[in-house]
Amino acid sequence: MTDLTADPAEIVEPADPAVGEVLLQVTDLSTSFTSDRGTVRAVRDVSITLRRGRTLGVVGESGSGKSVLARSIMGLMPSNATRTGSVEFGGVEILNAPPKAMRKFWGEQMAMVFQDPMTALNPVLRVEQQITESLHEHLDLTKDQAHDTALALLTSVGIPEPARRLRMYPHEMSGGMRQRIMIAIALACGPKMLFADEPTTALDVTVQAQILDLLQALQRDRQMAMILVTHDLGVVAGRAHDIAVMYAGQIVEQASAEALFARVRHPYTEALLKSIPKLEMAKHTRLEAIGGRPPDLVDLPVGCKFAARCPYAQDRCREEEPELLPDPDDASHLVRCFFPVSVAASAALQATAPVAGEELA
Repeated sequence: MTDLTADPAEIVEPADPAVGEVLLQVTDLSTSFTSDRGTVRAVRDVSITLRRGRTLGVVGESGSGKSVLARSIMGLMPSNATRTGSVEFGGVEILNAPPKAMRKFWGEQMAMVFQDPMTALNPVLRVEQQITESLHEHLDLTKDQAHDTALALLTSVGIPEPARRLRMYPHEMSGGMRQRIMIAIALACGPKMLFADEPTTALDVTVQAQILDLLQALQRDRQMAMILVTHDLGVVAGRAHDIAVMYAGQIVEQASAEALFARVRHPYTEALLKSIPKLEMAKHTRLEAIGGRPPDLVDLPVGCKFAARCPYAQDRCREEEPELLPDPDDASHLVRCFFPVSVAASAALQATAPVAGEELA
């Protein structure tokens, strides 16, 4: 295994895995931040495996650690962050790699679509300059070649009049257009892996569907691996092969999308599904909310971190912290719970849950 902590001049490029081969291997990744109040334990002992051509949905409430996990994998962390564990990308260990070495990976190997394009895009630079910046950094292209590539990228993400849009500034476009620009920038150098961090935030539902469909089509056509970060289980239904549900910095349930929607096991996942609005609801029906609030990541409680909000919690839950273990009926379905949701309750919930759909190509 190559180690990126070595001299960047001696680094061997990661192998280009075939479709279906392991591209990303994260093992016991933890991320914490120093603050005036103490140490914020944002991500704790997370392990995931992602193969090329597959999509992993990472789901949870705000503050559950989803975005920090994605940024920790990419190495986009502030100076007060500490990471431990292992992150292997294409057989290369990148967890503690210096920024100079990671610049070879950002854009060319892995890229991110951020949740707020208005703040992620530079307001004083034209769209063309923001797209071609990474092309000049990673690819040996002339000015005309970079222009043609930028034009093709805007066309591929469904932007009308791409030649005119290249000359515009971000504030001259709608939210949906800006998000498409972000996707074009992320895909400019043909990365093997894409992180989509809440890519439909602040967009209306019609545009949300368009952006999600676009990401799914591009991921399929390019055979990229993708991590789709969202707070909505309905978003990943039919769009992700596998789902990891996060709470208080930990994965509390992980399974294939088909298995998770067919047989929910963790009470937190059950609560997330119940909170999704449904078309058959009568007008002005009160939505089911998850009672209580997430725990303080500086002062985490003893035992299960969801116990204070869980309707099934017992004394053991408040005294011991459960491990992430295989479900007795499905070894590939992992759950962190002493008293999982019953099969009968899961079956009743499935009747109103989003449809995961057929296995994605």
